[in-house]
Amino acid sequence: MMKTILLVPTEIGVGLTSACLGLIYALECQGIKAGFLKPFSQELQPEADRTTALYRHLFKHETVEPISYAALTERLKNDENDELLEDAVRLHREISKHHDVIIVEGVLPNGRDPYATELNATLAKALDAKVIIVSNADINNAAKTAAKVDNQLRFFGGATCERTAGVLFMRTKGLPEDSAQIPVTLDPNLRLISDTNRFVSAIQTTHPMIGKDCMPVIGLVPFSNTLSVPRMSDLAAHISAEWINQGEAKQRRVLHSSLIASNIEHEMHKFVAGELIISGSDRVDVLLASSLASSNGIPLAGLVLTEHQAPSTQALEFCQTAIKNGLPILHTKLSTFDTAQQLLNLSNEIPVDDTERAEQVTRFVASHINADWLTQLISDAHKPRLSPSAFRHELVQKSIAAKKRIVLPEGDEPRTIQAAAICQSRGIAHCILLAKPEAVVEVAKARGIELPHDLEILDPDLIRENYVEKMVDLRKGKLNELQARDQLQDTVVLGTMMLALDQVDGLVSGAVHTTANTVRPAFQLIKTAPDYSLVSSVFFMLLPDEVYVYGDCAINPDPDAEQLAEIAIQSADSAKAFGIDPRIAMISYSTGTSGAGADVEKVAKATEIAKQRRPDLLIDGPLQYDAASVESVGQSKAPGSPVAGRANVFIFPDLNTGNTTYKAVQRSANVVSVGPMLQGLNKPVNDLSRGALVDDIVFTIALTAIQAEQQAAQ
Repeated sequence: MMKTILLVPTEIGVGLTSACLGLIYALECQGIKAGFLKPFSQELQPEADRTTALYRHLFKHETVEPISYAALTERLKNDENDELLEDAVRLHREISKHHDVIIVEGVLPNGRDPYATELNATLAKALDAKVIIVSNADINNAAKTAAKVDNQLRFFGGATCERTAGVLFMRTKGLPEDSAQIPVTLDPNLRLISDTNRFVSAIQTTHPMIGKDCMPVIGLVPFSNTLSVPRMSDLAAHISAEWINQGEAKQRRVLHSSLIASNIEHEMHKFVAGELIISGSDRVDVLLASSLASSNGIPLAGLVLTEHQAPSTQALEFCQTAIKNGLPILHTKLSTFDTAQQLLNLSNEIPVDDTERAEQVTRFVASHINADWLTQLISDAHKPRLSPSAFRHELVQKSIAAKKRIVLPEGDEPRTIQAAAICQSRGIAHCILLAKPEAVVEVAKARGIELPHDLEILDPDLIRENYVEKMVDLRKGKLNELQARDQLQDTVVLGTMMLALDQVDGLVSGAVHTTANTVRPAFQLIKTAPDYSLVSSVFFMLLPDEVYVYGDCAINPDPDAEQLAEIAIQSADSAKAFGIDPRIAMISYSTGTSGAGADVEKVAKATEIAKQRRPDLLIDGPLQYDAASVESVGQSKAPGSPVAGRANVFIFPDLNTGNTTYKAVQRSANVVSVGPMLQGLNKPVNDLSRGALVDDIVFTIALTAIQAEQQAAQ
């Protein structure tokens, strides 16, 4: 049964867009593909709606454009309310063709549109929607917070009405500082259960129905300074400024700002990562200090020069290194004081092109929503599937539960340091960085990375000698002490020895090393698992609606039929380990007996071997890719196949096909790929792309931790 949930704000500025997107993400983590509808736009400019555009980007789902503000006001002016609601129902029906649950963004009750609350009430009836009240909250003023919610509830039949589903408190102030400052790259369970219970108890002294089963508090989302920060590119128009150097203005965020008024020697402590420096344009010393800080690796948010004229060409020539490093520099004719005042009034709304912030806010909100409440609300519409969001969510949760030690040989690489800090602070894994501690601290300081107190950093020079004799024993007859000592200069080899001796549970490398550098020591020291004769790899392809497994796309150039069958079995077991019920397609240029040739025969033979070895698996082949993945094509080309048209594990006949296909899908369809994850080794070792993002490294660490847990359980 299709369900519709309407989010209704108590006032402007409650974070309605963030609430809608966060709820959709939370549903995705429950395996539910939620649609989004904003029936009515309140934007004066006739351009693409902001929330709608963010939804399309974040979730890769299509939706409809809202009824324009001009059309909305025209209908209301002509007393065409029924026609207006019919238009809203039409848009709703368009989306309901493709979704089981639809999240609807209500109308904001701003001073300009007095009809908002009444329109929300009639919209709920027209769409037969459950209603969630969205309000900001003050922990220290429960009565005032509850009164705002109660004022809205009256328009929907009160807290006991069947239509009302709950209340979501956004931008909650008065919580402990640390709850609002949590870094948000992933989505672990951040729910503030004890804070929520205390706040509900306080509310119920004046409004006893709020917080009961009929009107539950479904989430308490803290106000977060770290998620309310603009980019440098968002400032220019707001302070009537022109660019001297735009640089990395779309990447750098203003964590805090400082006015530089006194002698520069008393202001040097302000030149830190994320700082916006504001000063008069005649202060050449400030310009030079900002340039020096940037040249020393301190990523300032940017520099705003006020009043007077822009700095001279001669002054800017001394700043070329900082300019090349991307330091954004603005000039405004406003005074320094007026500039600071204008920036204080900058809107908290997420700009339509700030997708990084939108992703972080979405995950942050989702992590504070009660998952049990969600399951109960949509239980009769719940059709479990492993969506990309659910895959990422499960990945984090399973790795947290595993509590594994993962060694990172590239310990002084900036992305690796940041990923390790995230994993350590979230409990995703206990990370060990192999690097000089002072080098790690220096990189962290320059990049504004806060190193957790329990993050382990091991100096390779201090531990290397411990492994020489043991490495000679492991590779008896193949190298002597001198050769072992030389090879252990490579931190990947050193980390692999730690894994071989069970001092760590897994290894992740490849941010600066090649695949061969990462894999070769594992082949020599870890070796293959007893049940397998080879090592292969899989990628988890996070398509918009489902997660596919691709194997082998990284290791074996031209496997024979026996090896291909083993790759299929390894990949099926990997899929199961990560919550995917495998339906395995053995890919070829021919479906069934439609084509002939040695390559087709190899795939056919591999399919039979795999079926004999693992009769418990759903496996079929040879299948062309379209026959494996498209239901209508599968029914036509391979009628009766248990896999055709619904495969989720794709086994490619050789590395040329596999690697080309995964990269074509990844780049052409803008699909996130997690991997390669190596399979078949005695202990987990995983390779990174040298272009890996911080999130990619975090997810790979989580994968490795889960692999270690799976192997320990066998």
